Amino acid sequence: MAMTDSEYHKLADEMFTAIEDAIENAIDEQDADIDIDASGNVLQLEFQDRSKIVINKQEPLHQIWVATQFGGYHFSYIDEQWLDERGDAGEFMPFVIESIRRQGGIDLKL
Repeated sequence: MAMTDSEYHKLADEMFTAIEDAIENAIDEQDADIDIDASGNVLQLEFQDRSKIVINKQEPLHQIWVATQFGGYHFSYIDEQWLDERGDAGEFMPFVIESIRRQGGIDLKL
């Protein structure tokens, strides 16, 4: 059965909130230098070196897209998890955690 827009937004918003909360904890615990800009369907993370990771909701496709300095990835909700549609990046949250570590040197705890 196809996911409704409401279900999509609930699931995507949960992921965005988890990321924001983990970053806030990292700022407090690790004195991490990262700026968060949450605006509409976009979560933008900017690191000390001015590089960015942009995470955005693609409502028409029911996907979450992630752009890092290493590439762009599209995640779909399949079998109760967000998975990269090409399979390169695997599951969304471990990918985001690793991308933040690689790009910003920050270890998130979720």
